[in-house]
Amino acid sequence: MTEGSDKKNGIPACRIRAVDVFCGVGGLTRGLEDSGIEVALGIDIDPACEYPYNQNNDATFCLKSVENVGASDLREAFGDVDFRLLAGCAPCQTFSSYNQKADVSDERWWLLRDFSRLVREIKPEFVTMENVPGLENHEVFEEFLNDLDRSGYYVNYGVVSCEEYGIPQYRKRLVLLASRFGQIELLTPEQFGAERKSVRMAIGELRPIGSGEVDPEDPLHQSCVLSDLNMKRMRASRPGGTWRDWPEELVARCHKSKSGKTYPGVYGRMKWTDPSPTLTTQFYGFGNGRFGHPEQDRAISLREGAILQTFPDDYKFVAPGKKVRKKALGRLIGNAVPVKLGEVIGKSFLCHVERL
Repeated sequence: MTEGSDKKNGIPACRIRAVDVFCGVGGLTRGLEDSGIEVALGIDIDPACEYPYNQNNDATFCLKSVENVGASDLREAFGDVDFRLLAGCAPCQTFSSYNQKADVSDERWWLLRDFSRLVREIKPEFVTMENVPGLENHEVFEEFLNDLDRSGYYVNYGVVSCEEYGIPQYRKRLVLLASRFGQIELLTPEQFGAERKSVRMAIGELRPIGSGEVDPEDPLHQSCVLSDLNMKRMRASRPGGTWRDWPEELVARCHKSKSGKTYPGVYGRMKWTDPSPTLTTQFYGFGNGRFGHPEQDRAISLREGAILQTFPDDYKFVAPGKKVRKKALGRLIGNAVPVKLGEVIGKSFLCHVERL
């Protein structure tokens, strides 16, 4: 193992270089960099990811579909290094419990197979993957595990509760670590030194804004306009409550039906004292989940969502002068790997290397 004299966050510089496939806006990349791992390249098919990825990370963004990424691309990015880490978080909507319509005809179903192909072609020393827990129940994941086994990897995977690692959000994720050198494990919250964090601790100091307002110093800290009816619903909502707390005249017709009563988590406020609910790609809308601000009469802002995903407070998502598009940014932020989870993953690999 080769070690340098530089340190980042108290972790000795170690010659682990990573490539982040399906990198998005850089949640995993930033977390790996924060842990002390060098990330050479991030690959994603979405051009909207290029500005935030390049602006906030040391790695370089490559606009390319994983289907068109070959071994030569990765070898060039990895260069001459002691340990190579291939990271891949395939888009998860196909496997999510929120998705009631996806089937094997959805092309995203097969993206994990392309990632597995890259592992077979490159045979990196380390592999990591993060996804929704529902992936465990699908044949494509079993195929991926079998491929890793045949390629000589020791594999460890399990469902992680993000709030246990200091992420201010109830979010469960499937995390897989693989090594060619022996058994590897994700650091426990105690080993990582995690402290649980509440919504208040995460976003309580941000400038108050109203429905439809924008923070003049941060265009990402803006909220959607509430209709008159939804403003009445918001004011009738209590932190941690549901639409069942409202007066009868405010209850939506669909909620009065049998199917509507199975969704008590919509139209609610977060609680200051707890982590937030799992952020979806539409967290900026009051009616899309329990995404109401704990005390201000509005849904949480894009910036607040990013902070709950543990992006730094000043993470740049939009180029100066460019319009903030809530739908596009909500998708990118909601789909991201929480930065702090990426740091846990990175430090787990560094600890593994130290034991070799």
